Amino acid sequence: MCIGIPMQVLRAAGLRAQVQGRGEQREVDTALVGDVAPGDWLLIFLDAARERMDPQRAAEVNAALDLLAGALGGHAPFADDPGFTLPSAMSAHDVAALAGAPYRGSGGGTD
Repeated sequence: MCIGIPMQVLRAAGLRAQVQGRGEQREVDTALVGDVAPGDWLLIFLDAARERMDPQRAAEVNAALDLLAGALGGHAPFADDPGFTLPSAMSAHDVAALAGAPYRGSGGGTD
């Protein structure tokens, strides 16, 4: 599995850039995103920029990566309430609505 890491451009030259993010610096290939400038945010996969992003999206991805790192490290900040309901805890009516399908329950109830 490959996870993209948001990184901010420090310097750029040609199709390469020095970037910084999540406590590290590295040089990356920018051929797929075109010209970049210091301050730009990029989503990096395997030392190559794959996407430009705004600072808000970079912060959102970093927050998700922080949650993932916490979960992998044995820290589950939302163990009691993850902020959403899994389909296994939903009614048949709610699962149908989630899937965008009409509910066709037996007996007309709301299983």
